[in-house]
Amino acid sequence: MDAFLWLWLVFAIVWLLGALASKRTLRRQTPTGRLLQGGIIALGFFLLFQPWNLQPLDVRFVPATQATTFCGIAFTAAGIAFAIWARLTIGRNWSGTVTLKQDHQLIRNGPYRIVRHPIYSGVLLAMFGTAIGYGKVPCLVGLALTFAGFWAKWRTEEQFMIEQFGAQYVEYRREVKAIIPGLL
Repeated sequence: MDAFLWLWLVFAIVWLLGALASKRTLRRQTPTGRLLQGGIIALGFFLLFQPWNLQPLDVRFVPATQATTFCGIAFTAAGIAFAIWARLTIGRNWSGTVTLKQDHQLIRNGPYRIVRHPIYSGVLLAMFGTAIGYGKVPCLVGLALTFAGFWAKWRTEEQFMIEQFGAQYVEYRREVKAIIPGLL
């Protein structure tokens, strides 16, 4: 197994273990929203790791060198570490789908001081790194699809947070960018 798959395996294990400790859900997004957003994100990951040649997209966008592999591994590891930091910081408020939890708290410390959706930021950075490492165009298409799925998901999350926390969340939104510090 290559280094990218090992890094993503660590990510998956942390996520699975963390899911066991979530608070009770009080409100959940619609099944249609979950299916649509989750499907787009799953397709993005599928394209990132697709095991066969998707002609005519099976071309490299970066050269296959030790430098690109090293950069890819570094970005992937940094993104996964950032996402795990965010996952540990949000603690029992976390859910794989858009929810409000019992005694839900607005978390503004740790990576949530840097961006409002640090798990998405970390995952996207890790996917970018993996795309560089593998170097194939379908990986970039997968990254773009995952971004689109996360964009739809964070818009739903933000509606839930505004309904739950009102002006406090609106202020947080004004002060902290969504996924890229100082930019987006």
